[in-house]
Amino acid sequence: MSRKALFANLKPASASAAEIEATVNSENRPADDKSPVDPIRAARLRSRPILGAPELIRTTAAAPVGALGQSLSEFKAQSERALAIERQLAEGQAVVDLDPSLIDPSFVNDRMATTKEAHARLVEAIRDHGQQVPILVRPHPSKNGRYQVAYGHRRLRAALELQRAVRAVVKALSDDELVIAQGMENNERQDLSFIEKARFARGLEDRGFKRDTIMTALSVYKSDLSNMLSVVSKIPEDVVDAIGPALGIGRRGWIDLAERFSDPVVAKSVGDLISTPDFLALESDLRFRRAHAVARPSVEQPRFENWTTADGAKFAKIVQNAEKISVTIDRKVVPEFGDFILGRLQSLYEEFKSRQ
Repeated sequence: MSRKALFANLKPASASAAEIEATVNSENRPADDKSPVDPIRAARLRSRPILGAPELIRTTAAAPVGALGQSLSEFKAQSERALAIERQLAEGQAVVDLDPSLIDPSFVNDRMATTKEAHARLVEAIRDHGQQVPILVRPHPSKNGRYQVAYGHRRLRAALELQRAVRAVVKALSDDELVIAQGMENNERQDLSFIEKARFARGLEDRGFKRDTIMTALSVYKSDLSNMLSVVSKIPEDVVDAIGPALGIGRRGWIDLAERFSDPVVAKSVGDLISTPDFLALESDLRFRRAHAVARPSVEQPRFENWTTADGAKFAKIVQNAEKISVTIDRKVVPEFGDFILGRLQSLYEEFKSRQ
């Protein structure tokens, strides 16, 4: 919208131009016109600016300075408001109603599937109270007449279901600007889980975005981003999909689970678990805890045993579990027994192997 068009609809703040001209020219009235002249009113009318008719603006020495200053201030405020509107339209800050069927999702997903209950609550809220917060979209970079979401996917989905227009801000955005806006909006709302951020980061990296751009989008440090990318590289994608967003599980829980997937036995155990109906029926946080429990089985308690001499003195302690056996010999009780064991250890092993 041009500035000229914006100013076209502005109205004079006082009397019409014709009224002012008639009053100002009252001194030149015909001699037979005996009606009284109000000089103060004429002076005031002369001093007030008329938008769109600068040739009618007149000032006199009798014009009150305060009235002139107030009129100029009002004109300046109107001009600033008009410029602000023009600037908002140019920058895409005006809220418009769009057909949701013309809007495509972002090229990188930042959220995992929400629950049916959460989606139903959002739909009901928009149905009852309207869409309070607009979404942000850009003109689609490759499809004329269409748009692409920067943020507001869930509100867009609700509008589609309700078959109503979606309130949106349309703004020209580069790919970098879109993902930064997408990430920062979610960070401000603080409802994006660690694993959702991690998958968002990997999606951006897979599309060739620089680490600096990804860190800005997620408002994280380099070490945080490294942890996120490490987690989603170690945990199979189908496991993350099955667990879900797990809003109550933070960085440490996911890092611990990821470290355990280096064990093939753990990977198989969790893989078997996620396909069971009981697992899928749980809430997302509980699904994570079940998978973590399978990946981190309870450690067998070690067994202790003491060897004693004929007179009851303890000379050796044996500690064993599923992984190893430790024998500790007390040299103070049997000084030479340890050397005797060490001297025969190799031959005992050969004897053992010969019986296999």
